Amino acid sequence: MDVRVEQVGARLGGRWVVDGVDVVIPPGTLTGVLGPNGAGKTTLLRLVAGLLPPGRGAVLLDDAPVHTLPRRDRARRVALLEQESSATVPLTVREVVTLGRTPYRSVWGADPDPAAVDRALAAADAASLADRAFATLSGGERQRVHIARALAQEPELLLLDEPTNHLDVAAQLALLTFVATLGTTTVAALHDLNLAAAFCEHVLVLAGGRLVAAGHPVDVLRPALLHEVYGVQAEVLEHPTTGRPVIAFTPSLAVRP
Repeated sequence: MDVRVEQVGARLGGRWVVDGVDVVIPPGTLTGVLGPNGAGKTTLLRLVAGLLPPGRGAVLLDDAPVHTLPRRDRARRVALLEQESSATVPLTVREVVTLGRTPYRSVWGADPDPAAVDRALAAADAASLADRAFATLSGGERQRVHIARALAQEPELLLLDEPTNHLDVAAQLALLTFVATLGTTTVAALHDLNLAAAFCEHVLVLAGGRLVAAGHPVDVLRPALLHEVYGVQAEVLEHPTTGRPVIAFTPSLAVRP
């Protein structure tokens, strides 16, 4: 899928929370959307998902403005996992993942490919959880199930809003390893810069709703940019095994921008 964000902007509460973002999303890889709180990360994801009409510009999926696509067609092409709020839904894991098949169901409720649920559970390493009550799962298990639900939509574009929130280190690494190797064009809003540096092939850095930088983490996540955007002093080192950037912050010199 060709995904192009062309001078897109969204105005909320009397101000531009996303303002003139212009970028091409590399296909088949993980792109991280970075920036401090209030930078516009979630709003940008909602614009790309077609859930929020742009105040100006456009998000194009294969040259078609995403927000103009029929809802069912859009749901077959784009899956958005927003930040999780509740785990009390009285459903089994299989029932939660089956919700991802809604765009494909006929008016009589029949799914033309019921095996898609099993494929999605297997792909997300959640097959063993299928008969568990969703509300009993750990945070990492719930995130795998949410990923499986999104994969059941068979999307060409996967959007994740803070997918590592509330996960321990092992669960964060396992989740992003899985997402980075899916082969699906994926865009994830992330707070942890070191996770983004370790797993993303492409990053977008936002500040005040504007795109400050875009490119590979090696080229983008430099001390000067971190100071400009986050107001922190940092050294960028090289991981001895992966060669990826490792960011070491200096707490005593951190100041709010």
